[in-house]
Amino acid sequence: MTRPAWLRRPAAGTLRGAAWLAAAGSLHALTFAPGPLPAWSLALLQILTLAVAAHATLRAPTLRAALARGWWFSSFSFSIGLYWLFVSMHRYGGLSAPLAVGGVLALSLFLAIFPGLACAIARWFCPPRALDSVNAQARQALWAAATWAACWAFFEWLRATIWTGFPWLNIGYAHVDGPLSGWAPLLGVHGMALFAAFAAAALAGLWHAERADAGGLRFDARHGLAFGIALVIVLAGWPLGMIAWSRASGDPITVRLVQGNVEQSQKFDPALLQQNLLRHLELAALPPAEGVPRPQLIILPETVLPVFQDQLDPRVWDAWREIAARQQATIAMGVPLHTRGADGRPSYTNSVLGFDGSTSAAQLAAGTTAMRYDKQHLVPWGEYVPPGFRWFVEMLDIPLGDFDSGAARQKPFAVAGQHIAFNICYEDLFGTELLPALLPGPNGEAGATILANVSNLGWFGDTWALRQHLQIGRLRTMETARPMLTATNTGLTAAIDARGRVAAQLPAHQPGVLPVSVQGMTGLTPYTRWDDKPALALMGLVLIAAAGRGRYNRRT
Repeated sequence: MTRPAWLRRPAAGTLRGAAWLAAAGSLHALTFAPGPLPAWSLALLQILTLAVAAHATLRAPTLRAALARGWWFSSFSFSIGLYWLFVSMHRYGGLSAPLAVGGVLALSLFLAIFPGLACAIARWFCPPRALDSVNAQARQALWAAATWAACWAFFEWLRATIWTGFPWLNIGYAHVDGPLSGWAPLLGVHGMALFAAFAAAALAGLWHAERADAGGLRFDARHGLAFGIALVIVLAGWPLGMIAWSRASGDPITVRLVQGNVEQSQKFDPALLQQNLLRHLELAALPPAEGVPRPQLIILPETVLPVFQDQLDPRVWDAWREIAARQQATIAMGVPLHTRGADGRPSYTNSVLGFDGSTSAAQLAAGTTAMRYDKQHLVPWGEYVPPGFRWFVEMLDIPLGDFDSGAARQKPFAVAGQHIAFNICYEDLFGTELLPALLPGPNGEAGATILANVSNLGWFGDTWALRQHLQIGRLRTMETARPMLTATNTGLTAAIDARGRVAAQLPAHQPGVLPVSVQGMTGLTPYTRWDDKPALALMGLVLIAAAGRGRYNRRT
């Protein structure tokens, strides 16, 4: 009696292939930020490991096998690359360890469906028989690489867009320190992902060499055309990266970035509220060190005040106003706001308030200061509750979990001749959402000259999340040709220049202040003008052509 297929022992080759994909996916997870690997190695390793997935899926015997192989590779990449979610759910969210592990795995296995589908579609467009043909021409290998890359990059974009989006671990972030970063001001992270995937698939194509009469493998230069084109695209990033896409605007502004380093388990403890508040007050009030100019702007992290502004004793606001007056500075701090809309209904927002010594305590208590930014891209389950998931949120001990979102375009803070556009937490993952603030406002008001991110990464302990987030911020500066300041609770607090270089940085998990001088920039990159449209157009053209070729090949 023949055993059902699902009871048969997998062939040795199948197990060996699965092991290779698992190993490659695991290494791929290390390429999204420096540490433990050096920065110079990330781009190369990302392409090498992704080439394993490209080779395995393009040579898969069936569409189902291609999907399974792509999903298997990506499951390991996401599970390892996002391991830090366990810390937030278990250590700080109060979820039991088994449930937290299950949550990380469930999310990773779900996210892996996107690249799995990309691989299956690419395999459908480019069946292996075309690649294995003795008479295969260079254009067949080239189209296979381009199709695979377009599918991969399109599903990266889809993952970043639908269901509020989760763009973490986009392969473009592995290339912040590589030559492909020169393409960031033109095509953004999704264009970089397209070219990185093309390079990986082209490299995989070199393994499709024809078998010689003697039984060995013979290199055929025709299979190197796609790789040659990929090499030109990658190397073109170097001269592109030397172009100055923006120019200086006004005088540099002196800024103090505050890192309070309040342990997440203590941040929302009512018994420690006064202690933590005093720590931030003291850091903001520090006199400048000898030889360091006084700060014109002091930036404190997200939810540095962990209660709504109208719940504070008015004397607390008086203390902050006094510091602003003494430092002759504008203070920008993250604070949850409870206000009322024009219709009288209560509104709750995760916000940044800006004020100086002349701002009244009544304005601060009401949350009606002239400088204010309300977070627009909220974290599902952390800052708002998707329909049907109230039960899940109630299992987690996450305070301040149901906010309203802010407007798509909000006026930058005008300080000392510069215009600072704030974003909060993981909003800097969504590059296109930062762009409206860089453009002139509806009444002709100036666009942002500096970007600023305030975050509380204490949810993730001392994990890769901190370095991955800094890497993401660096790419945003390359796309927009604007400097970015990051003020975080536990790290990484840093100043990034308009070319993506970290100019100054505080050590993680240490309280302190970082004094920096920042030159605001003006001018619009192609990406700022057209966002993801050019990259999506490239993907669309390739996929339309691939669909036509696939239909023709199936007919013949």
